[in-house]
Amino acid sequence: MAHQAGVPLEAAPRLARTSREEGPEGDVVGYYRGAWRRFRRDRTSMVALAIFLVICLLALAAPLIAEGVLGTDPARQRLQDRFAAPGARYLLGADEYGRDQLTRLLHGARVSISLGFIVAAISVSLGTAVGLLAGYFGGWIDDLVNAVIQIKRGIPFLYLLIMFAMIFPPTLLSLAILFGAWGWSGVSRVVRGQALAGRQRDYVDAARALGAGNLRIMYRHILPNTGSIVLTIAGFDVAGTILAEAGISFLGFGIQPPTASWGNMLYQAQTTMSSEPWLGVFPGVFIFLTVLCCNILGDALAERAAIR
Repeated sequence: MAHQAGVPLEAAPRLARTSREEGPEGDVVGYYRGAWRRFRRDRTSMVALAIFLVICLLALAAPLIAEGVLGTDPARQRLQDRFAAPGARYLLGADEYGRDQLTRLLHGARVSISLGFIVAAISVSLGTAVGLLAGYFGGWIDDLVNAVIQIKRGIPFLYLLIMFAMIFPPTLLSLAILFGAWGWSGVSRVVRGQALAGRQRDYVDAARALGAGNLRIMYRHILPNTGSIVLTIAGFDVAGTILAEAGISFLGFGIQPPTASWGNMLYQAQTTMSSEPWLGVFPGVFIFLTVLCCNILGDALAERAAIR
């Protein structure tokens, strides 16, 4: 037959491609490659990605920059240089102990950004697993998960954090575990909704009819459909954790000195902001840029993930 339902056969392949992107030679590219192609067209998102990558690279290279370029370390004190203004010797000034502000900012970036990524990894992993189980099996598992979420929402996290800080000394690992174990519910709700919808799909019924077990169906057929949404939430988790760390450190319950973090640098600078404003301005600028870039990237991922 030359035609089928009024459509020429030679036109059918083109109609099948209308919902997907085409490569430069007309080949159909995958969903993630198509999403990346759309992401690259957004200049604001690309600038945010570049700035965020630069900040991450500076954090990774902080020891090399401090020792090889600046010739100092974040704990070295020079009391004769207390509150030195930004200049040739101290590019971003010195703090109340004569420690180089730029060196401490770079090492503080390692702590703050590492905390953000670790918390995102913990909350996403835990929330995805719990959400899959609750959405796929339903029943008493779903009721139990919802009950835990409701109980957790009734407990003020700040008070819990203060109690934790009074009992255990806050460290990077302990704060990461606490934040991650507390922040999984948002991911769980989203993944649960995806699992509830996914378990009704025809391909899931087909896989079950072919003998696939529950774990294989969840891992191979439902979980991949949540990847873009989970990645978007992870980006917002990184930004939220950096802000949360800055907030609790500003209150004195975060990473404790002499370990440098952007939050405790702001905390130490609050008494000298009127006379030495650079001690608080520069950590604030780094926090602002990093969180802004994460939020822009999260919004861009959410928009691109919605286009299928």
